[in-house]
Amino acid sequence: MSTISLRLSESLHRRLRELARREGVSINQLINSAVTEKLSALLAEEYLQDRAARGSRGTFDQALGRVRDLEPADEDALPADDEPA
Repeated sequence: MSTISLRLSESLHRRLRELARREGVSINQLINSAVTEKLSALLAEEYLQDRAARGSRGTFDQALGRVRDLEPADEDALPADDEPA
């Protein structure tokens, strides 16, 4: 495990301490969780951008063309007033 020195404003530190207390965790645990969530979001965005760059409209259209044209199940159907004009 690594150690870092982090400077926080007094107001942010106070709010962080209060939130950690309410959640029943240490400030370290709360910061670790917040950083993990942010990294996960950024890495997911990066993955999706890379994946989209490898995509092909032609390949997508071919795959979609293999899907049978069926009416949706009753629970998936749109109400009659929501149908496009």
